[in-house]
Formats: sequence, C-alpha cells, structure tokens
Amino acid sequence: MKKSESPLDAFSDWVTENLRKLGVEVAEETAVVEQPIGQKPTPVTKRVSLIIHNPIVPSAGNLPLNQALNWGDPDKLAAGYIDDLREISYGYVNYEIVERLEVNKFPRKLDGFTYKADEFAAAWKARTGFHTPDAVDYDALLAEFDMIAKVNSGQIDEFWLFAFPYAGYYESIMGGPDPFWCNAPPLTQTAVKAKRRFVIMGFNYQRGVGEMLEAFGHRAESIMKYTFRNQQGDANLWQRFIRYDKTHPGLSEVGLMHFAPNSVKDYDWGNKTRVPARCDNWLNFPNLSGAPRIVDCADWGDGNIRGHHQWWFRRLPHITGAANGIAYNWWQYIVDPNLVR
Repeated sequence: MKKSESPLDAFSDWVTENLRKLGVEVAEETAVVEQPIGQKPTPVTKRVSLIIHNPIVPSAGNLPLNQALNWGDPDKLAAGYIDDLREISYGYVNYEIVERLEVNKFPRKLDGFTYKADEFAAAWKARTGFHTPDAVDYDALLAEFDMIAKVNSGQIDEFWLFAFPYAGYYESIMGGPDPFWCNAPPLTQTAVKAKRRFVIMGFNYQRGVGEMLEAFGHRAESIMKYTFRNQQGDANLWQRFIRYDKTHPGLSEVGLMHFAPNSVKDYDWGNKTRVPARCDNWLNFPNLSGAPRIVDCADWGDGNIRGHHQWWFRRLPHITGAANGIAYNWWQYIVDPNLVR
C-alpha cells in the first residue's frame, strides 16, 4: 500500500492490476475521481469503424449511390463531424477512424428484404415504393462486420454506419453488458459476449453534419438522462439543463436538441420570440447562480441546425470535479457509456 493510500484505494488498485493481467480492458478514466474542480479534462481518443453502404447503380453508369443521386461524400461528412465534436467539446473528444469499409450492397432488413440499386434509385426519384417495415437487421450487421470481437479486442470503440434514406438505422443504439436505451432499444443480445458497452451510430449521407450532430445529441440526451436517473430534485442537473420556456415559463435554461430555449414545437430553432433564459450560466458550471438574459434564435444560428447544435453542446459541463457521484465532465459519459454507473 502506498503511504497515503487508503485500504479501499489499495484494494481497487489490486483489482485493476489483476483484471489487466487477465486481459480485461480497464478504463483509465473512472466515472468519478478525486481531482481539483474546474480544470480541463485530459482529452480522449475513441477508435471508430466507419462502414459505408454505397452500392453501385447500373442505370446511372455504374456510379456509387451517393454520386448517382447527388448526395454527400461520407468521408467529408465524417471529417466535418469529427472536427465539430473536437471543437465543441473544448478539445476533449477526439474520434479517429481506424477502419474504413465501403460496401457495394444494401444492408439487409429485419424481415430479410434487400434493395436492388436500380429499384431503390427509382423509388427515390418517385418518392414512393420504399420497403416496409424499414428496420435494418442489426444481428446481420454485428455478424458481418465482426463487431463484438473488435470491441472486445480494443480495436474499436464504436461503429459509424453511413447509408441512404430508408436504410433502417437508428441514429444511435447501444450494445454490450447492461446496455440501456440510447435513442433506441438496447441490443440486449450482445450483453453476454461483449465485454464492454459500445454505440453504433447511424448516419445518412443525403443529409449534412448538422443532422449528424443531432444524432449525437439524441445519444447525449439518452445517456445523460440515464446517468442522472437516481438523482432527485435540485440534484438532477440534467433535468435543469433541458428546461425550455414552453415547459418552464420564465425558467428556461439550455433546452433539448429539438427545442431551443424559446421553441414552441419540434425543430423550432428559428423562433424570433425573445424569452429570459439561464443558458449562459452553464458556461460557468458549476456556478449556475447568474441572472437570466433575454435570448432568441440569433443566439444559436437563426434557425441553422448545425449552428443550434454547436451552441447546445458548448454548454454541456466539461470540467474536472464531481458531485453526488457524477462527474462535472458530462462528455465522458456520452463518448464512453462504460463510465455510466
């Protein structure tokens, strides 16, 4: 035992050391550690497998689907997303694509259906004729791309699926031991074989980086709600963070992905109504005692989806310290759900 170390700390160190000897990966950053309040957390790097379903379209001169229909470049979208997350997390979140797979086929639906490229392109142009039910077969994806083995080996931390409209993906979904709702029902069938929790993101290259940030935002909403699930009243800071004027007149704070402080309906990021909000107090976290100020859509991008989401993420607590067993750096839970207790 180290001279200043408690018996509990010594036991924890012994457990950690022996787990590593057995080949079990142990997170370097625990959910709550004793450290000074208000410092910048040590940045983390998370390893990504980027899987792009981009089939060749014979009727379009054998162009890949994204080019045949004049959609976005998945690599450029992923790069913009990575840059945004690094910037809005104050340098904490760093994603690295360590595996890139571009697949010349459509993912299989839950009922076994698979699109043919020309048929899908025709359906898109007609805006009708898409297959129902839409849901993708996650078991098939888990098997085809050997996801659990890659997670268990430490090669991959999360997967980004890139495809087209009507691919059937959830924006985010969680697998691993004791998985919980992550804007989708958990992949409970992975709980036995997977050694740690992981998230599969679902992106659409017909859309932009703003929509990718929204998918990540719904992931954040789910994970932070679960993180604070046992906190009541004023101790549940998540419930305070998400207040907006429609639900809490005069007591608005930052709001949700779909609801800015003054929104009256989903996606109402361009609302010019001026309301009092304590949204900027979160930039001084954990001091939330400041007075409200009057805000409107000019504060978060005048209706621009990417602008609003960047504004929202910058207000997530992002410093060292903890209270009630929950870290003051909420980002650590969002990028690594294994830290959620």
